[in-house]
Amino acid sequence: MNIMTAPAFIVSINQSHFNLNTSNVAGFFGGDEAIAAMTTVHLYRGRRWLGWYNSPGSYTVAKKFGQLAKSRFWDGLFPGPNLTPAEVFGLDGKPGPRYWGVFSGTDMTTGHLAYLMVQKTKDVQAEAEVKGRETTPLSVTIVDLGDGDLKHLDQAPMMSIHHALLAAIPITISLATCTISAVSGDWLAFALIMIGVISSGISCLVMGSAQLEFASVKEAAKGVPPADGVLLMRTDVVILRGAEKDIDPITKGKFVLKMNGGPEFRRIGLCSLLLLAQFLLQLLLIPQATTFGQIMFISSLAASWAYNSFLSSLEQEKIQINILLKALRHPPMLKIALKNRASQAVFTCLVLSDNVRRPSNSDFKPKEVLQCFVPNETRVWNTWRDKVVEELEKQEEDRSFDLSSSELPGFTDHEKQLLKSLFQDACNAYRGYQTHIHKIKLISSPSSNEKQLC
Repeated sequence: MNIMTAPAFIVSINQSHFNLNTSNVAGFFGGDEAIAAMTTVHLYRGRRWLGWYNSPGSYTVAKKFGQLAKSRFWDGLFPGPNLTPAEVFGLDGKPGPRYWGVFSGTDMTTGHLAYLMVQKTKDVQAEAEVKGRETTPLSVTIVDLGDGDLKHLDQAPMMSIHHALLAAIPITISLATCTISAVSGDWLAFALIMIGVISSGISCLVMGSAQLEFASVKEAAKGVPPADGVLLMRTDVVILRGAEKDIDPITKGKFVLKMNGGPEFRRIGLCSLLLLAQFLLQLLLIPQATTFGQIMFISSLAASWAYNSFLSSLEQEKIQINILLKALRHPPMLKIALKNRASQAVFTCLVLSDNVRRPSNSDFKPKEVLQCFVPNETRVWNTWRDKVVEELEKQEEDRSFDLSSSELPGFTDHEKQLLKSLFQDACNAYRGYQTHIHKIKLISSPSSNEKQLC
């Protein structure tokens, strides 16, 4: 006797010949969001264990992360540049601004962590403004790194598990649609949803097994001067203050993903191959499922896509910035708004030439700072720089940024007018510095600040 297993309930829509043609969305739909979601797997605590849902975009994800696997076979299957794990997951690769150490003489191009620091300073609101002639809105942001003391290859702190726990929604919906498909008798839809759950979960588990760390200079040389320096952008300037060991993680450090199985990363290749198999099976077989089964399949994809979109909306850069600041113990920052480049140059000089921080017999040369900001080599600018440096090197508090008529031989009326404007800019910067000097000193000694508040 043949016993036929009947479905637990009959779905009337299955009696129609209507086909949703869901194969078009099986592997391509939601690819960018799926990649963005996968790049957060090292940033949230517990995220690697919560990938068990039928995620869309499996083909795009397989192509992206399959490039990590390095061998002739994998390079043929997933062609592309052989990047480091940190670069593939978006944790490295962004060029930072130029860094110039005013005491050490270091002049270098920075990397990803300096880029993140600059992005953070852009979001900092200016707490004060220096009045004066307005040309282009500029700013100087002072970051006092204090005793961040990031050690070589410290493990990076991870973000809270709360966002990752929202994965319970797509996981529940994927398992529910899978169960409902089986109960309705559509075992093909059940199998295809389950394949998506398993391949996504395994891939998330394997790729998330890497450990996110900081790589920086192991140990600074003894006796090195303070590494106070500037990160130079087109309109904004970030002044980093601290010892060499405090600033090196920003200027020379980077994120590193310690992933097992290197340098070939075969497990990553196998996961990408599994995702590719998922794509092909769902592409070819989902049209053979019943209409109700296809609806269940699309429902699981929609819930997963919504969760992936949520993760991608969190902006990975901001997550990385939060991790970096957490590792640096949230250094205090102060942003001052300025009106023109000349004021910005003089204000930066005044902050860097603070006698309390400047080491004795240092090689700090204010003229080089001014030259860096305003490289013009006309006699007007040369005269302006010489006079400003002369005033900055004076010990007395009252400085006069001006030239008498006897000191301006051979200058035309237009040149004299320009010099007058530039000296007024320098004077405004000096007055602004004197006005806000208590704020500048306050961020460099947060402990004494707390005592004062108590």
